[in-house]
Amino acid sequence: QVQLVESGGGLVQAGGSLRLSCAASGRTFSSRAMGWFRQAPGKEREFVAAISGGGGTTRYADSVKGRFTISRDNAKSMVYLQMNSLKPEETAVYYCAARTLQYSVTSYSREAYGYWGQGTQVTVSS
Repeated sequence: QVQLVESGGGLVQAGGSLRLSCAASGRTFSSRAMGWFRQAPGKEREFVAAISGGGGTTRYADSVKGRFTISRDNAKSMVYLQMNSLKPEETAVYYCAARTLQYSVTSYSREAYGYWGQGTQVTVSS
């Protein structure tokens, strides 16, 4: 079982930066690929970024490449999402997720992730 708790959301002006954190519990953290997703009001939850269990492989949505960076610290059971040059349309609830299967590759599919946090609100003002 994996429990996830996000933090670091807030209000930021367009062009600003935020760093989201996700604290994970459970002894299987380092064997699971992790992902960040976001959901804006009235829209479906969408993939943002993912990272492999060891941290050597990352994957990003095209819309955030070059601006967002996902990272992890397995010693601390933490995953991070550094977000730079934020845009108003990126206002959403951001979710941290862990892959259902251990030792599996990164994925952009929501269905691949069986563990989710409660989300943290990010609001980007124009």
